Amino acid sequence: MAADDLLVTVRRYRCAGCAHVWRQDSSAAAEPRAKLSRRALRWALEALVCQHLSVARVAEGLGVSWNTANSAVLAEGRRVLIDDPGRFDGVRVIGVDEHVWRHTRKGDKHVTVIIDLTAVRDGTGPARLLDMVEGRSKQAFKTWLAERPKSWRDGVQVVAMDGFTGFKTATSDELPEAVAVMDPFHVVRLAGDALDECRRRVQLDTCGHRGRKTDPLYACRHTLHTGADLLTDKQKIRLHALFAADAHVEVEATWTIYQRTVAAYREPNRAKGRAMMQAVIDTLSRGVPKALRELITLGRTLKKRAGDILAYFDRPGTSNGQPKPSTADSNTCAAPPSDFATSPTTSPDHY
Repeated sequence: MAADDLLVTVRRYRCAGCAHVWRQDSSAAAEPRAKLSRRALRWALEALVCQHLSVARVAEGLGVSWNTANSAVLAEGRRVLIDDPGRFDGVRVIGVDEHVWRHTRKGDKHVTVIIDLTAVRDGTGPARLLDMVEGRSKQAFKTWLAERPKSWRDGVQVVAMDGFTGFKTATSDELPEAVAVMDPFHVVRLAGDALDECRRRVQLDTCGHRGRKTDPLYACRHTLHTGADLLTDKQKIRLHALFAADAHVEVEATWTIYQRTVAAYREPNRAKGRAMMQAVIDTLSRGVPKALRELITLGRTLKKRAGDILAYFDRPGTSNGQPKPSTADSNTCAAPPSDFATSPTTSPDHY
């Protein structure tokens, strides 16, 4: 017996009247003939999900083979999450998003993730995973919704999503009474992407090459994504010098729209925040100079999904984004008082 094995004595009972023999029920501690206890499986799930350990590290910690650990964790995850008969009970607000599941060439790399946001909206707890469906298409989400009972679908009031129109169409088809809300995380992401694309374009136009550490635009790439009220004195001076150059006026205009978008979501007064976001959409819907091509593209998207974007302000707590602390030294804008936290957009180092 290994040093980390647990020896358990299972009692046997005999009925004095009928001579029937039975064993003590130990299923609460482990499955019959299982190599790992339920507590070990709980630790393995937490290690994989919360601490991001690999299956190999989990197997090493439990003293079992990789295949044993992997099979046991998958079975426990299915038992806890998928096979729970009550996991769909009381769901009124859901969120849908895509996620890169695997980084290999074989099979679909993406999955559609559906989560329960009811507790987040009600302020009673965190979001809860409902399911993951292979693929990231309209049909994947539509099929999943169609498989749910009509009574469950009728109970869903709000669906939070990103800018993918497939999720929007699937929601309209299967949940016609539900309100679609475009996740604020993705709205800010769109504005941040426009800012990065503008910065890269101006970088190439003015310098003839992609960003280098001595180039002002490249040096300010993170500062541009910092909330205006979080800027240090040094960062303010750096931005002032950057925007003083006439060649960078397009970057300044795009940066202004990005900051206005973030400020709308950070506004604690929902009605005022809604008006601020409406003003951003109106600004981008008319009279944008042709040179600001990134803002023109952004404006088309925001105008098309204006109803879904503004619906967030009438339904606080409807967001797939998770709250996290922000500091003045962070390269992200601070989270608003409620449930939304911005995130830096992906910016390749060679730009």
